[in-house]
Amino acid sequence: MEYGQLGRTGLKVSKLCLGTMNFGPHTTEEDSFAIMDRAHELGINFFDTANVYGWKMGEGVTEQIVGRWFAQGGGRREKTVIATKLYGSMGEWPNDNLLSSLNIRRACDASLKRMQTDYIDVYQAHHIDRNTPFEEFWEAMEVLRTQGKILYVGSSNFAGWHIAKAQETARRRNFLGLVSEQSKYHLLQRSVELEVLPACQDYGLGVIPWSPLAGGLLGGVLRKIEKGRTATPDQQAEIERLRPQLEQYEAFCDELGEDPANVGLAWLLHQPAVTAPIIGPRTAGQLDGTTRALEIELDEKSLARLDEIFPGPGGTAPEAYAW
Repeated sequence: MEYGQLGRTGLKVSKLCLGTMNFGPHTTEEDSFAIMDRAHELGINFFDTANVYGWKMGEGVTEQIVGRWFAQGGGRREKTVIATKLYGSMGEWPNDNLLSSLNIRRACDASLKRMQTDYIDVYQAHHIDRNTPFEEFWEAMEVLRTQGKILYVGSSNFAGWHIAKAQETARRRNFLGLVSEQSKYHLLQRSVELEVLPACQDYGLGVIPWSPLAGGLLGGVLRKIEKGRTATPDQQAEIERLRPQLEQYEAFCDELGEDPANVGLAWLLHQPAVTAPIIGPRTAGQLDGTTRALEIELDEKSLARLDEIFPGPGGTAPEAYAW
């Protein structure tokens, strides 16, 4: 396993981040335990979750599974850099969601209890809350850090200007500010290259791409269908819309002699500011093959070919659209 710093911090995390969103809804607790154990065997020390995962209002199903895994001991908690998120609704009352100081306090305590730990390594805002000023957000996070309940703060689904505003507010308060940003980023969705990635580079945030394989579209979906794998009606429509690009992509991966999923992950690891794509295996077996992505070196010619198949926005703002 390879490790890197999370943004500008001294925290070392694996270059692949284990996503846990399937734990509960799609993966049994027993299988979830096996995946997390296998992740440690492979050297993956960076896990991501969220209080809403499990999708049962207020239950935090996935965090509970992670907590019961931690409770088995064996150094599981100590070896794990755990990142979780808050924002989504955990109840029916008005202050059971978003980023008010009240919800930040309650949500953090609830996540700590569910995960059976006394601290969270990276506490992330799952989305921007346009009605809560960053002064309030940072005051609440500062209290949690002083209490020892969190170590670092991250964001998810922030625009570039949100990151800038958050960082400048933190600077005025002499606080470290955001250290990471989770963005939807893959070969088919590259809009974050315009402003989010440049903001992260400038402010020293590590980028943690979610949905790195576009919901499976970049994982060799055409060959899987040929082998009899079924797709939902929505997926089928998306596959047909993108078929020319996907055909070129899978043919290019064949030229490289690599699995399409690993090429998609490797491409992300070649992008500036990216720390670790989030992988979401449903079985331990699916996890094993992903480490190959760390070994794939894409030269300039290969990167240019991928740009031809999946064109990006054409640079960063404002040059990408101004001239």
